[in-house]
Order: sequence, then C-alpha cells, then structure tokens
Amino acid sequence: MAIPIEMPKLSDTMEEGVLSAWLVDEGEEVSSGDVLAQVETDKATMDLEAFDEGVLLKQVIAEGDAVPIGELIAVIGEAGEDISDLVGEAGGDGAAAEEPDAEDEPEEELTESAPEPEPEVEGEPTPEPAGDGQLSERTPEPVPAGTDTEGRRIKASPLARRIAQEHGVELAQVDGSGPEGRIVRRDVEAYLEGQEAEPAAPEPEPAPEAESAPTPAVEEAPSYAMPDEEAFEREDISQMRKTIARRLAESKYSAPHYYLTVDIDVEQAVELRADLNELVEEQERAKISFNDLITKACALSLHDHPYVNAAYRPDEGEIHKHNRVHIGIAVAIDEGLITPVLRDADRKGLSELARETRELADRARTRDLEPEEFEGATFTTSNLGMFGIEEFTAIINPPNSAILAIGEIRDTPVVEDGEVVPGKRMKVTLSCDHRVVDGAKGAAFLDTVKSYLEEPMNLLL
Repeated sequence: MAIPIEMPKLSDTMEEGVLSAWLVDEGEEVSSGDVLAQVETDKATMDLEAFDEGVLLKQVIAEGDAVPIGELIAVIGEAGEDISDLVGEAGGDGAAAEEPDAEDEPEEELTESAPEPEPEVEGEPTPEPAGDGQLSERTPEPVPAGTDTEGRRIKASPLARRIAQEHGVELAQVDGSGPEGRIVRRDVEAYLEGQEAEPAAPEPEPAPEAESAPTPAVEEAPSYAMPDEEAFEREDISQMRKTIARRLAESKYSAPHYYLTVDIDVEQAVELRADLNELVEEQERAKISFNDLITKACALSLHDHPYVNAAYRPDEGEIHKHNRVHIGIAVAIDEGLITPVLRDADRKGLSELARETRELADRARTRDLEPEEFEGATFTTSNLGMFGIEEFTAIINPPNSAILAIGEIRDTPVVEDGEVVPGKRMKVTLSCDHRVVDGAKGAAFLDTVKSYLEEPMNLLL
C-alpha cells in the first residue's frame, strides 16, 4: 500500500519548509529511520526521515521549492504500485497543482464580426481589411503563455514562473532539470545568465538619408540612471527571515511595548569574572563571559518577579506565569537571528551556563540545533555590547512578556564620596509588554538585576 509523505511541522513557528536537497532518488529502497531529504525551516535545516519501509516511488516536489505544512512531498510503496490517486491532487506530474495565472490563460477567441475601421488620416488611404475580418491563413494562431508550441502546459514551479515573468522569459525556451523536466528557479536563472553572456547582435547600419538643412545641436543632460540589473541584487527571502518578519511584526504591533533603562555599576562584576576565569582555566573549564553573569542575574531575579517570566494568552483569556526559568539567548547568524534556550538557568552554576551557552551558540551558527533547543523560552536577552552599542531597545520575542537589551561596558568617570574617579558602567534596557508587566513591576525587576550585578558575590550563593 502506497504511503504519502507530507511536510511535517518541524518547529513551533514553522508554516512552510523548503526542500533543500533530496538524499534518496526515485526507485531506491528505504527503511524506517533513513533520511529522505533535508528541509530548511525557519530555524534550522532538518533531516526528513522515513517511518516506513518500501521504495521511493515519487518525488512530488523539486529541490528548492517551498511547501506548506501537510502538503504531499513524496510517496513510498511497493515497486510498480499505482500511485495516480495520491499524486493526482498534487498535479500528477511531480509538481504541486497551481492555479493558472492571468498570463497563463488563453487569449479570448476572435469573433467573426469585423473590427471597427479606424478613422482615416488625411493624406493616407484607409487599408482594406484582409478577407472577411478573420485571421488570414498565413497568420499564426496565438500560443497561450505558459504552454509549449503544441498547446501543452509547461511544468514549472511558481517561483520559476514569477522570475520568468519578471524578466520577460518564455518558459518554452528554458530546459527544466526537475522531475519529469519540471522547470525550477535555477533553470530560469541559468537561462538568464546564458542570455547575458551572449554578445549582442550588431545593429544594421542606417540607410543614407537625403541631405537636409542642418539641425542645431541640442546638448542632452547627462543621465545618471543605472539599468535595473545594476540597481540592486535579488535575494530570495529565507524561511527564517519570513518568520522573523512575521513574528516580530505581530509582536511590535499587537503587544504594547514600553522601555525602561538603568545604568549599572559593573566594576565589581568585572573583577569577579577575572578571578573566576583564573580558577576555571586551571580546571580546564569554559571561560565565563560577562554575558553569563547577566544571564544568571536575570534567572535569579525572575523568581522574585513572576510577571516578567510570564506569557499573555488572549486566545485562552489567561496569563501564564511560568514556574521554571528558561532563558533564550539571541544569537546572530547569516540568515537572521535565532534564540537557543538555556533551560532551568536559575538552577545552573556560572561554569555550566558558560559551557552550555558556547555549545548552543556554535551549533546555532551551523544551523544544527534540534527544535527543543530553540523553543520554549520564558524570557530573552540580546547583547550588542561587543559591537560597541551603548544602548538600544529590542522587540519582545513572543510569547514572552519582556526582553533585556544589553549595552557595552564603558569606562567613564563617576563620583564616589565627593570625588571623581574612574568607573565601569553598563546600560541595560528592558522592553515590556504592558498587557502583563506594568511599569512598577518592570522597574522592580531591573532593580533586582542591578543589585545582583553590583554585588556579584550573591550570584554564587
């Protein structure tokens, strides 16, 4: 019995996935646990495994295509088995069924009535209509867009059709490399590159014109416009970037943000970090960063301020105050931003937090995280201090109620006992969802974080 393979939901925020590579060809036998393909989600590139034994009878979609959750992407069964019923709804030709675009529809049939004559232009005779108003025998019938010369619909992905339309490319001129000759994005791009590489045909020399009175030369203003191809570079929106755009837009415009900033004296924290790193170096443990101290300070503070460690759930009519502290650490990668989660951060020592943070960040940059490692944060921190950013505001990571933006540690003069002395200060800004965290609650949380960092020995107790 044929078994359909559908696009699974590989993360809590995933709405569609891109099949980045097939690892099994059609006709190959597969067993339970074999990796069929790699799928790019909004957070990572994941392996798509088979849960049944059989033969891969059909690759329904091509590499590079985006597929919504639950859509058919492959079929497994017995060799020679009829799967037309399964793939019929997906187009039956290895491509997802597409609604015909406006430009794909046949042109309207010409009526038998003769067209209205155009008004005569003085000095020119009106041309006689050919025959009885219909197309002459030598006039070729129009070929609908998106079909070949025999009138058959060309197999192409929606993205390939869009790129071809934008560049004025006839799909009939493009060779497809997908299943059963389906045209995909890379085929259109390869065709465009080939067109650019071909030398332009020389223009015919104009025929000599009769002598006429000289026309005074008019200087044209210099044009600074650049061709469209040179004005910008096209880049497809990745699944991660789509999700970032959607979720943060929803957060910014649905959660009423407000911001609280505090300046913290971190001189003692800097000294403690230096002393601790001398110890961990002797024990060959991961070095402790200042960000690890902040993570620990936030984790302990969230115990005393449960609304900052909460989520607003309008669909359930509730506020969920979490009993455990899971802190997401924002990590910048080439495709965007991802937040690996330090679970039960309040129960871990500084050395363990440092080691786990390094491991998660390294794997985040290689897109090698498992879904459970970047889901379920109850609070988030974002640190741009290493880039020299003194102060900034961050957008809340839904469904969290707050996020802490961390600036750089700066050397600055401070007043102590009536004297100006050198000091080390750092600004942090808390973004709060006013539906959950009122101003006084947010300020109280920041005051607790500040007290831990200004008296950092309390982090070790």
